[in-house]
Amino acid sequence: MPSHESDVPTPAEPIDPDVDLTDAAQRRELRRSHYGVLLVIALGGAIGAVARFGAAQAWPTPAAAFPWTTLLVNAAGCLVIGVFLVTVTEVFSAHPLLRPFFGTGVLGGFTTFSTYCVDIERLFDAGRAGTALSYLSATLVAALAAVTVGAWSTRRILAKRSAS
Repeated sequence: MPSHESDVPTPAEPIDPDVDLTDAAQRRELRRSHYGVLLVIALGGAIGAVARFGAAQAWPTPAAAFPWTTLLVNAAGCLVIGVFLVTVTEVFSAHPLLRPFFGTGVLGGFTTFSTYCVDIERLFDAGRAGTALSYLSATLVAALAAVTVGAWSTRRILAKRSAS
């Protein structure tokens, strides 16, 4: 009977080839590093969420209105992540906790795609399906454009600086 890929056992979780889980010291090191990453993500997330809350308080959205604040917060966060990721991956070698702290934590807490989904549902429930679909599309386009512009602009600026 021919062998099939499905006959090959697959691990339940990804395996890091640099970690020997039979070695107690390496298991402890792996646990400690994960706790540090989780801590910086939580701290960054709290900072980002407070910043987002501040934006929502400064520019509140009426109940059935187009949620401009959420759209702008998400687009701004995507722009910053485009700049940030190009900078820390192509310009300098960052501390290993910087990306989880700022990229996942701060920017993940600042951008609010869960509120985006709630806003869409709220608009549909208010009988504003056209507005909801416009918002759904506009946020997607704005977020993708912002991250692209952020990354592209950063690369252009860096190229000009290195050419000088």
